[in-house]
Amino acid sequence: MNSDRWSRRGFLRAGAASATGLGLAAVGAGPAPGARKRIPVALQLYSVRNDAAKDLPGVLEAVAKMGYEGVEFAGYYDHKPEAVRKMLDSNGLKCAGTHTGFGALEGDALSKTVDLHKILGATFIMVPGGIGGKTKQGWLDAARQFTEIAAKLKVHGMMTGYHNHSHEFTQIDGQTLWDVFFSNTPDEVCHQIDTGNCMGGGGDPVSLIKKYPGRTRTVHLKEHGGPGDFGAGKCPWNDIFAACESVGGTRWYIVEQESYKNRTPLEAVKQCMDYMKKVGKAKA
Repeated sequence: MNSDRWSRRGFLRAGAASATGLGLAAVGAGPAPGARKRIPVALQLYSVRNDAAKDLPGVLEAVAKMGYEGVEFAGYYDHKPEAVRKMLDSNGLKCAGTHTGFGALEGDALSKTVDLHKILGATFIMVPGGIGGKTKQGWLDAARQFTEIAAKLKVHGMMTGYHNHSHEFTQIDGQTLWDVFFSNTPDEVCHQIDTGNCMGGGGDPVSLIKKYPGRTRTVHLKEHGGPGDFGAGKCPWNDIFAACESVGGTRWYIVEQESYKNRTPLEAVKQCMDYMKKVGKAKA
């Protein structure tokens, strides 16, 4: 199999679609400020992409045994959606979301994307880059497009949103591109903060979760700095968890690990889960 096909870049070019396993009624503003509720932990399968390309059923079985309650897809590795759904069900996993190229949400492609997500029982459709460009107007145009798409998805009980890398925290006219986009989209457009990428771009994930209350329905937990082990870097995890569990409206913690530190990818994502268990954010 062409390895680039399932790279993040290759996936965005393909404009493929994906999903999550929660209903729209469950993904609103979330608990009232001050409330704390346990949030289930999922894995972004990009973390183990090479293993998943070789043996997706085996990978899903392995991550379920580690304690993950769901997964977020970034492609299906040549498996049909009906088969993917069976794999999830057989391992007791939910689809916590997907990364989907923006092209799969445009024009006639949207109806096919909706049909795919219905098969999976899916809700969240997150776009992981490739929009807006480097100008304020480009991001205003993207905000308008997402607003229109969100309205079309709402009638199907689905939501879209945007996942950051680092460039979104570049400032133009005293405002970051991230703020240009989210200050011009409705609450229905999800705010998927990637903690490591955010800090790498000079952003503050905690303040951003608080700035857009109820909109961080899924969050990528990625370490920033340090020796590479999850939980041993610079991310202020206690503050991130507190923000998600009080004002974020967060429905899934989604681990993404791209540093393996002489481990296999599966060993690395197990270390992440072990940390989440240690700090009481995952079932022991």
